[in-house]
Amino acid sequence: MIPRLRPNASIPLAPADFFQRLVEAGFEGDIETGPASRTVFSTDNSIYQVEPAGILFPRGVEDLKVVAAVLSEPAFRGITVAPRGGGTGTNGQSLTSGIVVDCSRHMTSILEIDPIRRIARVQAGVVKDQLNQALKPYGLFFAPELSTSNRATIGGMVSTDACGQGSCLYGKTSNHVLGLRIVLADGSDWWSRPLDEAALQEIAAREDRVGEIHRTVDRITREKRDRIAEIFPKLNRYMTGYDLAHIRRDDGRFDLNAILCGSEGTLAMIAEAELNLLPIPAHAALINIRYGDFNTALEDARTLVALQVASVETVDEKVLGLARGDIVWTGIARFFSDDAGGTTNGINIAEVLADDEAELERKLAEVTAALATGANARHLGYTIARDHADVEAIWSMRKRAVGLLGNVDGPVRPVAFVEDTAVPPENLAAYIREFRALLDGAGLSYGMFGHVDAGVLHVRPALDLTRNDHVRLVREVSDAVVALTRRYGGVLWGEHGKGVRSEYVPEFFGDLYPSLQEIKRAFDPENRLNPGKIATPSGQALLKIDEVPLRGVIDRIIGNEIRAAFDNAAYCNGNGACFDFDETSPMCPSYKATRDRRFSPKGRAALMREWLRLLAEKGIDARQEAKRLRQSVPLASFARRVFNSLNPQNRDDFSHEVRASMDTCLACKACAGQCPVKVSVPAFRSKFLELYYGRYLRPLKDPLVAAIETTLPLVHRIRPAYNLVVGTHAGRMMMRIAGLTSLPRLPRISLAKEAARLGVPLATPQRIEALSPSERQRSVIFVADAFTAYFDPAVALAAIGLARKMGLSPFLAASHVNGKALHVHGYLGRFEAAARRTAHYLQRLDDAGVALVGLDPSMTLAFRSEYKGVLKATILLPQEWLVANLSRLATSPSAIKGKSFRLMAHCTERTNAPASVAQWKQVFASLGIDLQTAQTGCCGMAGTFGHEARNRPISERLYAMSWKPEVDAAGDTDNLMATGYSCRSQVKEIDNKLISHPFQVIDRIIVEKPDIA
Repeated sequence: MIPRLRPNASIPLAPADFFQRLVEAGFEGDIETGPASRTVFSTDNSIYQVEPAGILFPRGVEDLKVVAAVLSEPAFRGITVAPRGGGTGTNGQSLTSGIVVDCSRHMTSILEIDPIRRIARVQAGVVKDQLNQALKPYGLFFAPELSTSNRATIGGMVSTDACGQGSCLYGKTSNHVLGLRIVLADGSDWWSRPLDEAALQEIAAREDRVGEIHRTVDRITREKRDRIAEIFPKLNRYMTGYDLAHIRRDDGRFDLNAILCGSEGTLAMIAEAELNLLPIPAHAALINIRYGDFNTALEDARTLVALQVASVETVDEKVLGLARGDIVWTGIARFFSDDAGGTTNGINIAEVLADDEAELERKLAEVTAALATGANARHLGYTIARDHADVEAIWSMRKRAVGLLGNVDGPVRPVAFVEDTAVPPENLAAYIREFRALLDGAGLSYGMFGHVDAGVLHVRPALDLTRNDHVRLVREVSDAVVALTRRYGGVLWGEHGKGVRSEYVPEFFGDLYPSLQEIKRAFDPENRLNPGKIATPSGQALLKIDEVPLRGVIDRIIGNEIRAAFDNAAYCNGNGACFDFDETSPMCPSYKATRDRRFSPKGRAALMREWLRLLAEKGIDARQEAKRLRQSVPLASFARRVFNSLNPQNRDDFSHEVRASMDTCLACKACAGQCPVKVSVPAFRSKFLELYYGRYLRPLKDPLVAAIETTLPLVHRIRPAYNLVVGTHAGRMMMRIAGLTSLPRLPRISLAKEAARLGVPLATPQRIEALSPSERQRSVIFVADAFTAYFDPAVALAAIGLARKMGLSPFLAASHVNGKALHVHGYLGRFEAAARRTAHYLQRLDDAGVALVGLDPSMTLAFRSEYKGVLKATILLPQEWLVANLSRLATSPSAIKGKSFRLMAHCTERTNAPASVAQWKQVFASLGIDLQTAQTGCCGMAGTFGHEARNRPISERLYAMSWKPEVDAAGDTDNLMATGYSCRSQVKEIDNKLISHPFQVIDRIIVEKPDIA
């Protein structure tokens, strides 16, 4: 039995009366000071870990003003704050031991879109892709491109002056900021916009903080003009934050936003932004060029830039290899196939934009002609992507490159600390050769990619920061890279901000650094805003890269064996792909529904990692504890579990914090499929729940849900009584007391009886083994899960009818326990026993050489994940089986005339079997049907999740996000289909509509082809 775990008591908390004072002063946002929130907000995408004293989630500018005003009161002058956006910074920009001010939860409104003036005004927490989604109907977009665009907030983009692919064409965030509404340290609310000379003088004459700021900045830019021109490099990726070189615009106006953009929250809190918008390019294409080595790709990139393509991105063999194992690869593999002439070890992606198709084709012809001639023909080959979906898929691969570098086995993994250097593009190839020699000399592996047109290199050396010798390398490599970058006329911070790396600011800014200190002092004289970063008032130190606590300190306590045993929880690098704002994306529905980062894969991984650390400090090996628990007699520990559950001393057990975050997980496995690092929350969640409920009592619903596969045959025998319970108000109230709700009724039809009536035999090993080889080739075994078999048997019967029309002999697998419900709820001992029995049965069938086909994607895919290591056989998804038998399908034209067909795929299927949707399209295309696929997130049911009373509000919220609009839009001639039983059940429960499984639709429209051998 695991012990009670107390959170780290050494972390200094903000005075309790500070938070009370905020409420009294009118703060309307959320305030979180619990250990779970502080743990989740102690990390970002960097190598550092700093636990904050609390987190504030303001609802608007008035809340920010309240925060600043209360901080200015004498009693709270020792408290510091750090603004936070998406939390994806790679250099600890938003980490603080003070108070985090997170605008991403509530300040998410797009306040104004003016398509005529091409201007948008947004709150700081709006996500870039969210804004562009709203702008698309107007033919406009917010230009700076980021790999984190689906979770990066506008406030965060401004704070780091973010940019990425295409910056030579579109520039940086600061190039598109027209105005910023900021709240200063003294509570002043100010709109910063470019000023002509008269307006500047008027504001500079003010006797307040705003006036002092304008006077200070104006004086410095006048007095230091020549020195500024000498020190600031003439780069596309010029030095961000306190950007003295661009305060005076080309039109002569004074623009304070040049100072604010890239200031990382050290000068002010950003409330709103007014942004310049651009027309969406009418036509785009990508030329994907393959090379035998990375250096050739780099050298060739300069040729591509000279051809005036819109952008050039280069990727090395390490990143390319990792991409091949990622979810996105299925959709783009045909563009990057290896050539007969050699293996692809580097690629260039050249983007071509045009206003019309003729211009696009002319530009493509110019580039490809240059690639084919003379010295330029050093590549292995190239492909061209013209279709919008293909272009987006390739850029998606490139965007995921940073995260993919963390998807390796073992404790030595690529980490961010020198990942965004920038040099003049003409120096890049030589610079990278020396950079690689530097890392090779240190014995480090690494992956490289970059925006070569802008001279930016992304590189992450692989380190294990639990090792002291690797910790030392952070300093040694950083110092060497700084010297190398300066020698080539570049900057250390080309894209991802300074953060903890601010210690190098004085070295790059030289004798201008005191001017930065003056500016900091004018904005924040008491050094309360994100102190220690970029600049500090004179006499106060900047942070140093090897003096801020490292994540590796925590990981060293846990140990490598424990880290490896818990499904990448401890290896989450904070990339934040799970914070995807898009409601139609399957990634982490619980975060979408709650906007609470504790309820995201990153949050749960952080809490699991801290839980493992607390156990390790007490000498507990979670793996051994699980073994002891499985060997014990549950009744023997019942009294202790009752006592622990009732004992008030256990109320502050950190395990409760972890359990609360796990309770909202839908176990949809989107994280396992879409996380670049493959953090699998359902896998480590089940391990946690097993140990947690070894100490505490389970809720009543758990044993009921866990036993559902074994009890359904019995319940079906008393079907009228069961339906009376779930179909009446009194019965539903009784089930709600047990923790269950929205339970489906059992249909009158019995799959077993209908199958027997149709002459469909059960697939016993003896019966299958007795078939001749030709009979086995013409046979198929449908592996019906308990939910489909008992609640939706029409699907299995449609599969049987379909198989016969295809000229095949169908069999039904015998009743068996899949065990997914056991696994989800942490009954791992019982699951393993059930899995062994079921695997033995299915393996004998598979060994006979007959195809096994599942009906429900979630249950079928469990055989590939939860059964890994137990079952060698592959249970096919329906579409995988159909694709292999397309010649057996033929449709009647009259059956499809005037009808449309639209598929809503299960989210587990979309994320863990990436080819599945394309396979369904292939199946329907063979029938002469152009299948449309709905872009939907999770329906909210997710197996048994939506049937649990405590989860029902989240379940219905998720359904409303993306499923309900699709269901509502379906007309009488629309054949709407859903592959998942739980999805169909949710539609029936909420909208009282019946939608079909694809098997049912295909069975209705195909004709028999008995002549096929």
